[in-house]
Amino acid sequence: MTTETQEEQRRDLARPPFYRDVRVIRVVGQIFAVLAVLAILYWLINNLLTNMNRLGISTSFDFLFGPTNTQIPYHETFEPRSPVWQMLVVGVKNTFLAGFFGIILASIAGLIVGISRLSDNWLVARLATFYVEFFRNIPPLVIIIFFGFAVFTFGPFPIFSESWELKVPGTVNSFLIINNDRWGIPGFTQVGDLLLFYVVLVIGVIAAIVVWRRRTKNFERTGQPHHRVLWAFAVLLVALVVAYFVSGQAVEMSWPVISENRRRVDGGFIANWGWMSVTIALGLYTASHLGEIIRGSILAVHRGQSEAGNALALSSFQRYRFVILPQAIRIALPPTINQYLNLVKNTSLGIAVGYAEITALTQTSVGNGRPAFQSFLIVMGVYLTFSLTISLMLNVVNRRMQLESR
Repeated sequence: MTTETQEEQRRDLARPPFYRDVRVIRVVGQIFAVLAVLAILYWLINNLLTNMNRLGISTSFDFLFGPTNTQIPYHETFEPRSPVWQMLVVGVKNTFLAGFFGIILASIAGLIVGISRLSDNWLVARLATFYVEFFRNIPPLVIIIFFGFAVFTFGPFPIFSESWELKVPGTVNSFLIINNDRWGIPGFTQVGDLLLFYVVLVIGVIAAIVVWRRRTKNFERTGQPHHRVLWAFAVLLVALVVAYFVSGQAVEMSWPVISENRRRVDGGFIANWGWMSVTIALGLYTASHLGEIIRGSILAVHRGQSEAGNALALSSFQRYRFVILPQAIRIALPPTINQYLNLVKNTSLGIAVGYAEITALTQTSVGNGRPAFQSFLIVMGVYLTFSLTISLMLNVVNRRMQLESR
């Protein structure tokens, strides 16, 4: 009997029977767990459909093509006879706007607060600490209501008919219109076909990304300053100018102006009090959490890195910009993703101030007789899509920022 045959016999004798094999038990256990979950889901769905049929409630999604029979606040172009799916599109757009600008505000404010918490200036550090402790310990709904009613509706701003107007010097155009209901700032309006404009602009964005990466690789190879932000911005600016003229000047400047009956603001970009309340409140609330994440991430960077920056005679700003923050962001990004997700989901609290986001509009639709199950199933799908998209994008960034072990 050869040595290999003896080795195989010993392995066969040492191998436990399949019903005692840990690997087999794990697989069988997972199969039973999946089957149990599927059985429960089948029972719940079957029970739901049975009860809906018994009560005469439709299980189809045909209601999406019926009229909404309601008006959306601050959307004068939307008509009650518009289909329900268009109302949901407006809700998705409003949710996106509140989440997008809220994330920008939270990121900027959180970075400032996090760095300020570590400042050598006693007053700056204490103010940052007070900010964190104040906003972090108040429910976001209370903050939204505070901005919605205490700041805007019944706050220091004038009523609509007495709006403040800030004029562009030497012109009759208003740069800013302020009242307790809505604010108006300059914007752009469509006067032609925007398809070609967007195509050229997308090409410009791709070109800016390519330039950004090439400048980064050149910096890593030669050590020369990359100035990638300036280069990418210059490419985008050129693309914007080219798109404007190639498309036949499809957009033009639009200035906000109060209508003759002084009941609405025409032109420009209009920000209503609901959107501002939700965006500012969630941005400031999330910034209190991001500030602590940034502070902890900076403290996690080895002290020798800061000492090395001092040895190179870097200023405080340069030390943070080139040495500390690039390393701290690698640490801060994973928990930051969770805060961004919470901010987007918390936009549903805008219903408290009448902001027409997806949850508020869906609740109005259900109140008008639309089926609740299908309606809120769509809402859950919308938030799931937002969350998965944000997670995917930031996880890609996180993987690219991680150091490669050699």
